[in-house]
Amino acid sequence: MSLFFDADWFDAKLAERGLDRAALAIAAGIERADLHGVFTNERVASAAELETFARVLHADLLEVTLKSGVTVREPPPADAEPSDRIESIEARLDAIDSWLAEFEAQKKKAAG
Repeated sequence: MSLFFDADWFDAKLAERGLDRAALAIAAGIERADLHGVFTNERVASAAELETFARVLHADLLEVTLKSGVTVREPPPADAEPSDRIESIEARLDAIDSWLAEFEAQKKKAAG
């Protein structure tokens, strides 16, 4: 689902705090290789990871989510068929639903 992870923004926020990517990986409880995958759009950060990123960076969760590329999308090609656009929209909605379900589950787990 992640279409564009803004690594420069994350690196700048880390630098403001005197931290590096290794510190972010440790805080999120993930391997540096997994964090690298997030930074290079090879995998999407989980809801719990995004919450940790926001806390470490002292940034708003929504901003972190946007900068992680969860909600970024490119316009469809001019010659795209309506059925292709519908499939693309449905796939994005499925990914958003999955992310929200994971986020809610993490919130309940943390509260309970």
